[in-house]
Amino acid sequence: MGTVGDAYDNAAAESFMGLYKNEAIAAGSPFRSGPLRTLADVETVTMNYVHWYNNERLHSLLDHVTPEEFEIAYYAHETGSPTGDAANKKTA
Repeated sequence: MGTVGDAYDNAAAESFMGLYKNEAIAAGSPFRSGPLRTLADVETVTMNYVHWYNNERLHSLLDHVTPEEFEIAYYAHETGSPTGDAANKKTA
């Protein structure tokens, strides 16, 4: 995050909160099953949305796969020994 006074201090949080309000809380949202009358209703919608956002949504920077699928594929890929400059560097 940025420092106090610069233009980027809350940008990531504000972006996520905007998505959350429009995708989860707004009327007609697929995460809602009825009116939000109690705190428990909001908590249920929030937990469902966060689970979807972190595990099931398709992400354009990940070649349109879910973050969960991308992580599984990333850790399943075996890496060999480093090549190029990385192979020639000595540790301290």
